[in-house]
Amino acid sequence: MKIKNVKGRGIPVAGNDIDTDRIIPARYLKLVTFKDLGKYAFYDVRFNKDGSKKKHAFNDEKFTRATILIVNKNFGCGSSREHAPQALMRYGIKGNCTTLGIPTVIGSEVDIETLIKVINDDSVLEIRIDLETMQVSYGDFSFEIKQKESSRAVLTEGKWDSLSTLMEAKEETKKLAEKLPYLNGFRS
Repeated sequence: MKIKNVKGRGIPVAGNDIDTDRIIPARYLKLVTFKDLGKYAFYDVRFNKDGSKKKHAFNDEKFTRATILIVNKNFGCGSSREHAPQALMRYGIKGNCTTLGIPTVIGSEVDIETLIKVINDDSVLEIRIDLETMQVSYGDFSFEIKQKESSRAVLTEGKWDSLSTLMEAKEETKKLAEKLPYLNGFRS
């Protein structure tokens, strides 16, 4: 599936250096499947020990059904774990992990701060991310974004799902595997 643009309502999670431990606490890594991870996204910063809600965008009703995650610098840092983007995707986020078909783009610090303020004031505002023009737009405003060219290419060409790409080349993959000594019992 080619992904050239994404649109939806925004949800701001402000702050620099939000690591994967904050995105999904380690105790939820033991779940057997990713299916229910969405409800645990940002769990420790969303809930008190007694289960009562803290002030957080993921708890704010005005951001219900928002799909575009707006963040600051160094989001997703820390240990590299698949659970963090899976939790965000299963929560409903459509913007923040290339290998899941979720575009990750970078705007200037000023543009992101402005967008966060605008979204906080108008939570139903539609945000559009265009990977062909490399623009984010909302209302009458737009700004330039950056993305690694390799990430942009796999999304816009529909090659972001490496497993699907591999399965499409099933026969070629099988032939190559037969030639690799460590896969064919070291037969010549």
